[in-house]
Amino acid sequence: MQLIDWIILIVTISSIVWYGVYKSRGSKNVQDFIKGGNDAQWWTIGLSVMATQASAITFLSTPGQAFNDGMGFVQFYFGLPIAIVIICIVFIPIYHRLKVYTAYEYLESRFDQKTRVLTALLFLIQRGLAAGLTIFAPAIILSAVLGWDLTTLTLLIGVLVIIYTVSGGTKAVSVTHKQQMAVILTGMIATFFIILYYLPENITFTKALEIAGSEGKMNVLDFSFDFNNRYTFWSGIIGGTFLSLSYFGTDQSQVQRYLSGRSVRESQLGMIFNGFLKVPLQFFILLVGVMVFVFYQFNDTPLNFNPAATEAVLNSDYAQQYEDLMVTHRELQEQKQKLTLNYADKLDNISETENQQFKDQLSALTNKEFENREKAKMFIDAAKTNAESNDKDYVFIHFILNNLPRGAIGLLLAVILCAAMSSTASELNALASTTTMDIYRRNIKEDKDENHYLKASKWFTLMWGALAIIFASVADLFDNLIQLVNIIGSIFYGNVLGIFLLAFFIKFVKSNAVFISAIITQIIVIAVYFFDILPYLWLNVLGCLLVISIALLLQMTRIQPKNA
Repeated sequence: MQLIDWIILIVTISSIVWYGVYKSRGSKNVQDFIKGGNDAQWWTIGLSVMATQASAITFLSTPGQAFNDGMGFVQFYFGLPIAIVIICIVFIPIYHRLKVYTAYEYLESRFDQKTRVLTALLFLIQRGLAAGLTIFAPAIILSAVLGWDLTTLTLLIGVLVIIYTVSGGTKAVSVTHKQQMAVILTGMIATFFIILYYLPENITFTKALEIAGSEGKMNVLDFSFDFNNRYTFWSGIIGGTFLSLSYFGTDQSQVQRYLSGRSVRESQLGMIFNGFLKVPLQFFILLVGVMVFVFYQFNDTPLNFNPAATEAVLNSDYAQQYEDLMVTHRELQEQKQKLTLNYADKLDNISETENQQFKDQLSALTNKEFENREKAKMFIDAAKTNAESNDKDYVFIHFILNNLPRGAIGLLLAVILCAAMSSTASELNALASTTTMDIYRRNIKEDKDENHYLKASKWFTLMWGALAIIFASVADLFDNLIQLVNIIGSIFYGNVLGIFLLAFFIKFVKSNAVFISAIITQIIVIAVYFFDILPYLWLNVLGCLLVISIALLLQMTRIQPKNA
């Protein structure tokens, strides 16, 4: 990194932290701290909801996902617009009418205290884990690529977020989200055009899409019912709808964003704004990943994108075997580059037979390259180092650091850190609110004034921030970080959504049936995941239908008191 990159990075991050503290100074009561004074306008709500979901994992993992597997991941988001409509019609009016601080507060008025506490605890478990991951993801990758100390990075990200979240609560989170989203969008758009500029002269955007399509990267829709395929149209529409309903309708990190709205209409407009933009935004981020893939068809790639893994294996007993694989990798790269350039020259006037011949030749080379990379991962793992062999999450950051011009690198690193801060701030804010209102305030025996709960909210924010940093310090990489976050959510979200749907629509089901059903459902869903019976997106559907079905069965068999 050059001096200009450091200046852009430091100025951007410090300005956002200062702005968050300045704009939200002087929270006088718990209402201001948790609900932001209920004065947020629709565009603030929409951007805040989007920034909460768009973590650093999104901007590190999603391009890497597209680089490896293509555009199919966008199907994951197909259910979101459907869920947004339902939330605007059902969830938002109820929450505003009851003037709740948290989503789980409603469950006590509908069922009882133990159901409220159980649901709040399910949220705290899964969101507490996710908060650690949103800090860990950028820290581990930036540490490996830049050589920065992992512990220092984890502390830096965590402490910066804690400063303005403890200071200003929900308002601080919301106002900083607008600036963070501006940085994020500017950085991603700039990267997209830089990639196009760096492609060979005769490679237009249309030709780039053709090249990506020749390797299956542009296959957006999959209408199969294959449970072995995680991302299909049906898993997106059905599983994605259930996941989005759970996330946006019952997850306090999102509910708190629109509870800060000055009216039901502002909250609804903010959610609709998010619904309209979210799918195109994810499509664009995936497209950036595909363009990175096209760029590397004409430029050299490392055998493994994680530099720490490469360094570790080259200093092990497997160095010679790994170097042999590197030689093979370079030979395959040269063959692919020549073949792709030849194909691009003929694209304007190519016959179907020639097109198919190219695809067959390219497919053969790609398969050899894949096998070579897998062998490399085996040697990295065999070297028994702490370096991660799975390099999907390192693709985009490798491209940024090795190919972008000065200044742009600082901007993109600011994008990653802004995304980490935005999502982590929302999570800490929601975790503290839920702990204060659903656990602490509801179970404390003495009457306390508003100032006491304001202080408690700040202390719980600090506590969850410290726990997130600790978890981030002991976490480890998964197959793909963006999948891991969604898997954690899917294990818990379906159950929680089912509880809320019972509360909204099935009035004769009482508290004991719901409480017992929720516990049974959670055990079953965890077992289904660990035995790999269903793809994770379907866990949302399973959890929701199970908790409703079991609660109905328990209620109708009258195993509980009539009015319980």
